[in-house]
Amino acid sequence: MIRVVVSGTGQMGAITRATIEAQPDMEVTGIIEPLGESGTHLYPIGSDPAALFAIARPDVVVDFTNASFAGQLVDAALAAGVRPVIATSGVPREVVERLREGSARSQRGAVIAPNMALGAVVLMHLADLAARYFDSVEVIELHHDRKVDAPSGTAVETARRLRAAHGSDFQHNDPSMEHVPGARGAQLGGVAIHSVRLPGLVAHQEVIFGGQGQTLSLRHDSTGRDSFMPGVLLAVREVMNLKGLVEGLGPLMGMS
Repeated sequence: MIRVVVSGTGQMGAITRATIEAQPDMEVTGIIEPLGESGTHLYPIGSDPAALFAIARPDVVVDFTNASFAGQLVDAALAAGVRPVIATSGVPREVVERLREGSARSQRGAVIAPNMALGAVVLMHLADLAARYFDSVEVIELHHDRKVDAPSGTAVETARRLRAAHGSDFQHNDPSMEHVPGARGAQLGGVAIHSVRLPGLVAHQEVIFGGQGQTLSLRHDSTGRDSFMPGVLLAVREVMNLKGLVEGLGPLMGMS
């Protein structure tokens, strides 16, 4: 039985908790709420990860909170021998490297993934393949209007991977006249990134390649937050067998 602490009591935390409760090989042993305890819960709950780990004795902690809390959670998990599965976007690179070093030192698994939707992982894999054959590409990411960061962690990771797969910066159209500043969006390695924030959306991404006489569009849509749960369950099970940090779900799905 895999003992799991869920970090976060928002919508994603609640769905994660219910999903893990339904698994025959997992059990929830505690809840972390960075903003402090609220309401009545069936499990131990607290804002201090180290204190909660001492009570709940988890094998794994699944985090759906925010990037500013990731450092405290990682340090507490490494000290307690708990395997982190972090699904929070925008985690600072220094925190990721701390997790990498600590996991390698302890020979315990850790997973950090900007997107837990399996379809989004497949999209990025296919985009990597296409990047070799096109010199221009743009990414449009669409999320609900309560998302606090832009671009999304998935869009940034996609752009970085596209640039690496292409081997050089992409060609990027820089207009000589902008009627509204910023109309062409942001760019990373020549990859233009456009962020849309609207009510009614969940999480969506489109990658559009352009070449001579042709375009290629790849798109993934998460129409509900439950779309992330198969990836969470995969990560929780696989992290028990890892000996260090894995970034993204790709390697766990056989996509290097």
